[in-house]
Amino acid sequence: MSRILLGVSGGIAAYKALEFVRLATGAGHAVRVVQTRTSQRFVGGASFAALTGAPVLVSEFEPDPARGAFPGEALPEQDPIGHLALAQRAQVYLVAPASANTIAKLAAGLADNLLTSCALAARCPLVIAPAMNNHMYEHQATQANLARLRERGAIVVEPDSGRLASKGEEGVGRLADSARLLEACEDALAGGRGGGSLAGVRVLVSAGGTREPIDSVRFVGNSSSGRMGFALAQAAGERGAEVTLVAANVALKAPAGVRRLDVVTAAELGQVCEREFANCDVLLMAAAVADFTPAEPANGKLKKSERERLELVLEPTADILAALAARRSEEQTLVGFAAEHGDHAIDYARGKLVEKGLDAIVVNDISRSDIGFNVDANEVTILTGASERHVPRASKAQVAGEVLDTVEELRRRD
Repeated sequence: MSRILLGVSGGIAAYKALEFVRLATGAGHAVRVVQTRTSQRFVGGASFAALTGAPVLVSEFEPDPARGAFPGEALPEQDPIGHLALAQRAQVYLVAPASANTIAKLAAGLADNLLTSCALAARCPLVIAPAMNNHMYEHQATQANLARLRERGAIVVEPDSGRLASKGEEGVGRLADSARLLEACEDALAGGRGGGSLAGVRVLVSAGGTREPIDSVRFVGNSSSGRMGFALAQAAGERGAEVTLVAANVALKAPAGVRRLDVVTAAELGQVCEREFANCDVLLMAAAVADFTPAEPANGKLKKSERERLELVLEPTADILAALAARRSEEQTLVGFAAEHGDHAIDYARGKLVEKGLDAIVVNDISRSDIGFNVDANEVTILTGASERHVPRASKAQVAGEVLDTVEELRRRD
């Protein structure tokens, strides 16, 4: 049985924390809850107490009837300082929902309520699940605060996109579903972020396929589902890496503990990767980036009735990976991906390896229907300057493991 401390801050998503408690206790975990006073405007402490079987605390000055014990534990003989005992006994501390205000307090190191005091006193992994209006979430201040918390080792479970509390509004900011929150907590409990062969390594992964607009509704795109990139992100996180995932038009849920940034076009992908590149130790460029984009996309929707045919003028997109490789540091490890077609796939990929100055390139033959795009399996060859490793048809999770084995070998040589 693991001990999870749940901090609930103010926001309409506070009611969803009840579902998390139900799932966590159903999975055998012992849960204690601390609430902010504002959160009680949305959900009363009695609801959490009924599900956890333990008293709920709001103030660091109120006595804890359980004396800091979690459900299933014997009560201590003496009454400890409540917030210190809870924080010290917790094996993972989840703040869900984490409001913009609470995130700002945590980033600044404030301790003006029980929830934030526990965060400073805790020595266990801190998992933060933001939930707020999309404009608040996307604001530079909120993003800077989350970045600061990540630098200190906090695990941020990125919010979902969809309908928000304000009528008629949609966007990113919905609290991640309870299954994802529990997965993040269990991953932290297992040490997935605290140890492992890539502990302390910052990994930047791109995934999916870019879409280049023809008009306001049509685009030039490709068949990439993003599965390979997401498998890489998950595998890197499981080895203890701090992972940032740049997702181009991917419908999949990001792995727990992974920072996700969504983009649409090749230009957007390039801008985000350029911004994040300096802070990464390993780049895994798995996204299928369009080689060409319409030169003059229409502002509105092109009408079929107004033309007999449509001619598109395409211009080349920037080579994102080559541009990043040109300003790499000696300590960085760069891995490219090449989707090639036909008998000369390995030769083409080896040429890219040398031309772009990469450490490794992963090549798969997209002429086969049972591997590659939109399927769960892949078969690849991993090329480095000194080796060629063939990975027979396997799940993309297994392929991701082989790629990361190669990355670790390269980093040991350096």
